[in-house]
Amino acid sequence: MTGIAAPIIFAFLIATAYGATFHLLFGGPPRHLILYLLASWTGFALGHFLGTFLNITLLKLGVIHLFSASLGAWVALLISRWLIKNEPSRQ
Repeated sequence: MTGIAAPIIFAFLIATAYGATFHLLFGGPPRHLILYLLASWTGFALGHFLGTFLNITLLKLGVIHLFSASLGAWVALLISRWLIKNEPSRQ
């Protein structure tokens, strides 16, 4: 694994851990786990690209802008949780 594959896999694993931890903390049905994983992956990627664009070097791990990527993942997770809590109930 050389080049770009290793950082992508590492970032994917970190974002997956964030989403799984969030689901462990807040619980819910399996569909919430899927939503949390998607939100975490998306937020992590957007946060990383924003960190690259703004040249944020705080907690930079190799080519991964870990601080901004983690912040993006957790913001996306909180937004997804807020959206779940505010969805109309089905009857």
